[in-house]
Amino acid sequence: MLKQKVDIVVLCIGEPIQVGIYADGLLINKMIKMGLTSDILPEMFKDIKEKYDIVSLAYTNGPGSYMSIKVAYIFLKSFSLINSIKLFAICGFDTNGNSPIKAIGNKYFFRTKDGDIYLDRLTTDKPQEFKLKPNYKSFKIEKTDQPNFVLPVV
Repeated sequence: MLKQKVDIVVLCIGEPIQVGIYADGLLINKMIKMGLTSDILPEMFKDIKEKYDIVSLAYTNGPGSYMSIKVAYIFLKSFSLINSIKLFAICGFDTNGNSPIKAIGNKYFFRTKDGDIYLDRLTTDKPQEFKLKPNYKSFKIEKTDQPNFVLPVV
C-alpha cells in the first residue's frame, strides 16, 4: 500500500509541542502534546512514519527554549539523515504573529521590522500562541537548518 506523501512542521520552542502534517501544501492533520521534547518527538514520529511517506521536515529553530531546540534539532537532523529527508528551519516569530517569545526569567525575545532579534522585558506586547499555518508554503524557510541561538549558550 502506498503511503500519502507529506511535509511535516514541528513547533518546538514552547509548550505544547505541535506537529503539522501537510499534503499537497495543506494542513491535513496536527498532533499536539504537552511534555518533554525528548519524550514526545520519538513517539509522534513513530506514528507519523507508520502512516505517511515524509518528504520534508521543518522545525522552529528559535528563539525560545534552548533545550527544546537542541533536542528537536538533534532528533530531526538524525531522522532526516537516516531517512534521506530534507530538513528546513523556520523562525518562531513566523508562527506566532511576530509577538514576543519567552526567553528566561521575565525577559522575552522581540523581533524588529528589519528582522533583528533582541531581548527585553515584556511591557505592553502580549505573547501570542504558536500556531501551525493552514498552508505549508506560507512558512518562510530560513537560510540554514541549524538552531538560531540568540543568546550565547551557557
